[in-house]
Amino acid sequence: MAQMRVLENEELKIQVSDEGAELCSVYDKRKDREALWTADPLYWARHAPVLFPFVGKVNGGYYTYEGKKYPMGQHGFARDRRFECVELGESHVTHRLKSDEESWKVYPFDFVLEITHKIEGNCVTVEWKVENPGKKRMYFSIGGHPGFCVTQQTGCTLVFDGQESLERVSINLEAAAVDAEHPEILKLDNGACSVDAHTFDKDALIFDHGQVKKVSLVDSDGTKLVTMRCPDALSVGIWAPAGGEAPFICLEPWIGRCDNMGFDGELKDKFDEQSLQPGECFRSSYDILIGE
Repeated sequence: MAQMRVLENEELKIQVSDEGAELCSVYDKRKDREALWTADPLYWARHAPVLFPFVGKVNGGYYTYEGKKYPMGQHGFARDRRFECVELGESHVTHRLKSDEESWKVYPFDFVLEITHKIEGNCVTVEWKVENPGKKRMYFSIGGHPGFCVTQQTGCTLVFDGQESLERVSINLEAAAVDAEHPEILKLDNGACSVDAHTFDKDALIFDHGQVKKVSLVDSDGTKLVTMRCPDALSVGIWAPAGGEAPFICLEPWIGRCDNMGFDGELKDKFDEQSLQPGECFRSSYDILIGE
């Protein structure tokens, strides 16, 4: 069984597993409640997986690199790999995953992925570091997928500070790809929109082009549950199972995302795909503020 790493201060107690370097608990000591989704398999058996080296699905379950097709499941493979805990302090923990023979079968690049979780006050910071130790340019996407407990989905509110509307793209469920050619305008009321039983009928709400840098989740009783700050996010996905019954909502910062409908080109041409030259390093982070 993977070991759980525990960080604690006066306001929070968090647990991070070596399995997937996944944040598994964020306990709000002030309000005596668990803020992070509990991974009840009745609805969704994860808490906050890292999405690497792909976010979402690739068309047909394969992607193309230099003319060769490689199989790849949804959200890549890092979430299902055991990381090495390389540093553990009073307020931070760092996990590391390196490329190996298993990863090379589906992802032909050398990489070092480090995920650091930090706590300060009521804030959990998640830091990503991707290095290319190889001899060729590597391509990747990376994202977060934390779920947060709500009393009930219907009646919750999503708050986007200072915005009157957002452009949303939807996932074509049959193709399991984004219908980028038919965006919709989501109108906001004082920067907010309500969640109802049909909000997630088309899977995630996806906001591209860096539109969302901050989003808050307010419970159906008006309690402010969490704010996510994601200044580097190129896209933000907001997701819960369709039907409105699952008692959680995910706020997901992405750098790169699933394929657009009909895309069958090279990996380098994938929507918002990132790349690193040999020896280069990528860094990004997002914050989870509990109770505000």
